[in-house]
Amino acid sequence: MLGLPLAFASPLVLFALAALPALWWLLRLVPPRPRRVRFPPTRILMDIAPKEETPSNSPWWLTLLRLLLAAIIIFAMAGPLWNPPAATSGSRGPVLVMMDDGWPSAASFEQRQRVAGEIVASAESAGRAVALVPTARPVIDIALETPTAVRERLRSLEPLPHTPDRSAILPALQKFLAAQADAEIVWLTDGIDTGRSEAFIGQLAPLVRGRNVTVFDGGTPVPLALAGATNTAGGFTAKVLRAEGGPAQPGRVRALDSRGLPLGEAAFAFEDGKTEADLRFDLPVEIRNEITRMDILSERSAGAVQLIDSRWARRTIGVVSGATADTAQPLLSPTYYLGRALDPFADIRTVEGASPSEAIVRFIEGRVPMIVLTDVGTVTPVARDALNRFLDNGGILLRFAGTRLAGAQNDDLVPVRLRRGGRQLGGALSWETPQGLAPFSRESPFADIAVPADVRVRRQVLAEPDGLLADKTWAQLADGTPLVTAEKRGQGLLILFHITADTSWSDLPISGAFVDMLKRIAGLSAAGRPAAEGLAAVPGQPRASERISPTRVLDGFGGFVRPPATAKPIPADWREAATFDFPPGFYGPQEGTIAVNVLAPDERLKRLDVRPLNATIERYRLGEPVDLRSPLVVTALILLLADGLIVFLIAGGLARLSFGQRRRAAAWLILLGGALALAAPGAEAQTRRSQERPIVSTGNAADDAALRATQATRLAYVITGSRDIDDVSRAGLEGLTRFLSARTALEPAQPQGVDIARDELAFFPVLYWPVVAGAEEPTPQALLKLDAYMKQGGMVIFDTRDALTARPGQTSPAQATLRRILAGLDIPELEAVPRDHVLARAFFILREFPGRYTDGTTWVEAIPPATDEEAARPARASDSVSPIIISSNDLASAWAVDRQGNPLLPVQGEARQRELAFRFGVNIVMYALTGNYKTDQVHVPALLERLGN
Repeated sequence: MLGLPLAFASPLVLFALAALPALWWLLRLVPPRPRRVRFPPTRILMDIAPKEETPSNSPWWLTLLRLLLAAIIIFAMAGPLWNPPAATSGSRGPVLVMMDDGWPSAASFEQRQRVAGEIVASAESAGRAVALVPTARPVIDIALETPTAVRERLRSLEPLPHTPDRSAILPALQKFLAAQADAEIVWLTDGIDTGRSEAFIGQLAPLVRGRNVTVFDGGTPVPLALAGATNTAGGFTAKVLRAEGGPAQPGRVRALDSRGLPLGEAAFAFEDGKTEADLRFDLPVEIRNEITRMDILSERSAGAVQLIDSRWARRTIGVVSGATADTAQPLLSPTYYLGRALDPFADIRTVEGASPSEAIVRFIEGRVPMIVLTDVGTVTPVARDALNRFLDNGGILLRFAGTRLAGAQNDDLVPVRLRRGGRQLGGALSWETPQGLAPFSRESPFADIAVPADVRVRRQVLAEPDGLLADKTWAQLADGTPLVTAEKRGQGLLILFHITADTSWSDLPISGAFVDMLKRIAGLSAAGRPAAEGLAAVPGQPRASERISPTRVLDGFGGFVRPPATAKPIPADWREAATFDFPPGFYGPQEGTIAVNVLAPDERLKRLDVRPLNATIERYRLGEPVDLRSPLVVTALILLLADGLIVFLIAGGLARLSFGQRRRAAAWLILLGGALALAAPGAEAQTRRSQERPIVSTGNAADDAALRATQATRLAYVITGSRDIDDVSRAGLEGLTRFLSARTALEPAQPQGVDIARDELAFFPVLYWPVVAGAEEPTPQALLKLDAYMKQGGMVIFDTRDALTARPGQTSPAQATLRRILAGLDIPELEAVPRDHVLARAFFILREFPGRYTDGTTWVEAIPPATDEEAARPARASDSVSPIIISSNDLASAWAVDRQGNPLLPVQGEARQRELAFRFGVNIVMYALTGNYKTDQVHVPALLERLGN
């Protein structure tokens, strides 16, 4: 109805809308009730009207409201239905349902099945037979069936992973329509044309002329597809396609390896009105070569999948040149021509400043799968042996002729025996005119490459005739002499171009055929497979005419499934798009699979044009049918209540309710203000709580601890196993944390105890370790972890806490334990903290470094002696932060406070000693976090001024 998905169960009721003008006239004749106004008696005498005034009719807006109420009631009685089910026409003939079931229909296939089911139900209610024709499957004959049988077929249908070949069903359609002259046709299209539907519609139009034809198109999301994947030098590129240019649309494509693991994602964006979008995977070539599948994340169809095999792999090729012109004339050198030809599909590597033999050895050690030698004659025995091993292990050695190769003696790294000197125009074995290329034989890997007619060869190296020469020849000149020969060596291939790689001997290097030939040679070796196994021209290897069976294929939704019984083997040189017989997927063994994709690289999508059919166009209804009677009845009741309220107000009802209005308004304002006042503290508390970052448990205690440690800067202490010592360490670091928050911009989180053998230490900038006399030594693994922590920027404060009990010249038990611990660590040279050390200037200026005691000595990493310039500075430090501080003044006991901030333990001296201990703790933390920045020249004036005061 008017282009909307709306229908009526009883459309004849809508004729009642014609009575609305009469209803308008009747409503305008009925006046509203007179308004009654109370006046004091004197006001009645003064303002009495000279005559009685009454309204002549109702207000227009009230009349319009009542008309709207009446119209809604009429619509409700007509039984409106939103998204009505699809139905057939009123004719009595059979119904032919054509249903596109290829990959474009996969994303909304359930909706299409539902629409088809509604059509079958409509035909069943009318007692009509139905014929179902899926367009993506072979159809030999079309037969009428009962609606029940068709409904069962519909339930079993699934989308196929290829583009429907609609032209293939034309003969069956012609036969059916000729036999059923009164048949109605319903075509459930996918709306996509890949370039083959114009001819089908042109032939179908005469067949359906004069019949009832309904085409369902639109109303579903436009499917997206992938095509044209190319592994270029800059990255892996592909095109995302859509059939019609809509609004701008972004999306993402992911790349997977053969195990289904993600390797990366790339973004694409359709511009407004465009039907193509480019994407690029900027990944290293080694990772790009592992890609076996790309798919669009937002799509669910086989067309949104691009399968990749070894033909897309961008191989690394080492090029070794024996010519000396590469440096003198780089644009004329063989390396230049090879680089331009190989660059579209391979990464070129060269070795500068090395001899050909050295370059060969380096490439083989670097596991390059293919090596190209351009006019390299003699190589060292070491390089020759390395090349033989390289060939035995499956590598490709491609050689180009030249003067050096033509004059080489006893060169066995060629596929055929060569005559010395070669052949050229004007020479002893010359031809009168330059020779062209002969067509490639069917057995050659170059069989499907077009032979350029303008290529001429002026010089070549000749092969000695023998019985195997014909089997080893891949390309030849017009006079039958070999141009390219090859031989299997071990698991590898040895290939020789009997011309140079530059234009000095022929025009082949500047032709497109040269690029295709090199690409075919590079493609003979797949990743992880010997080159000889990919060769179709070597005796004993698979020929292009042989067939390869499918191993994994795609279903219509883009998932991998087992090959169906209808899938057939493909030829070994298959390069076409998928069909019903050859579904998309991987064919052949795992080490040498061939990928068959839904779309060909140059295939594009466009909108299906069904205008020649002169059909009725319907849209797919993605939602279920909705009965609108209940919402309309509710709306009518609301309008009825509104009408009653309006009449009440016009009749003066508001005046009766106006008593005490101001008092009620004031009371409401007071209540609202009180509610806001009560909510303010809660809102403030909620704001404070929202600033906290709660930890969502991962289910792993170690991971939860790591998350807590990384949310804020924390100090840490080593858990010794003694509860009293650990409590003092914790309270001491809590006190230092409070002092840092009060005196500096740093606000550390609560300190944390760690077990150096089990916990990760890298989260903490400072680690306080109270040394317990006689404690067990840490395990070697724990010491290795501690040593790595100190070398990566962490600081450990070892506190023996024995400044009062230790005697000069004697080793206390705690000191002995510390020495055993340090013996397993890579500790730098230590010294007592000098007065000009940056540790004494990091935040506060200190002259002593007390804790609970003041008699102990504090040790740090020794710094180099000061130069004359550094001696004038008030602060010095080494280039790095000291990873270790050793004290015996019991620092944690001086810092320890309770929950109210009161000291837990007394100090040896006056109360200021505790303040100095806290300041020393602040300097330690600042030194650990900021390093030696206080030694910069910019801080010198301020430090000198403070020291002077």
